[in-house]
Amino acid sequence: MSLKGFHIVFITFSTLLAFGIGVWCLWINSMGATSSYVVGAILSFASAIVLIIYGCWFWRKMKRLRLI
Repeated sequence: MSLKGFHIVFITFSTLLAFGIGVWCLWINSMGATSSYVVGAILSFASAIVLIIYGCWFWRKMKRLRLI
């Protein structure tokens, strides 16, 4: 696997992990109201959104350079 391919796979798994942590934080928060888990969920979802934007930017850049 090329470095570009690994980069895309890594960004995909990082995005899924960020969403998973956000869902986990919300689940833990539903069992006992603690504001730190809500903050963790918000930060995780924000990170996932930033990773999606970055992944799309990287994919478009590689297509423009005809490397993918």
